[in-house]
Amino acid sequence: MVPLRLTRIATGSVVVAAAMIAGCGGSRDYANDPRPPTPINVAAAISPDKVKVDPRSFGGGPVTVIIDNLTDKAQKVTVEAAEPGLKQTSSSINPQGTATLKVDMKRGAYTVSVEDSKIKPAHVMVGKPRASSQDRLRQP
Repeated sequence: MVPLRLTRIATGSVVVAAAMIAGCGGSRDYANDPRPPTPINVAAAISPDKVKVDPRSFGGGPVTVIIDNLTDKAQKVTVEAAEPGLKQTSSSINPQGTATLKVDMKRGAYTVSVEDSKIKPAHVMVGKPRASSQDRLRQP
């Protein structure tokens, strides 16, 4: 017959081991999912007659639009997808000032415009998503 003390130790060990195994979970929410692509910078300039964007085509993912207002009036820039969905507007940009707008752009056509109808909008094409930044050193 097994002594009662050994039975309790064995039972306790089994309970601890079961708790540890349960803690290793089979949850689908894995913390090491691939990172999004590295953000890219896209330059935009508002001149008195049109909005210019450089580059005009790039892959999908996070984008920081750096906007220069070269006009004599405050402007707000809107980035809008041709298909309904994404529409983001910057804060007011002072004359001769600069602002940034962070946008997560998916594949498709976009318009970059201002409220002033005299200033022609720019058109941008976003292609397939850029590669993940997973396993790349020194990424933000």
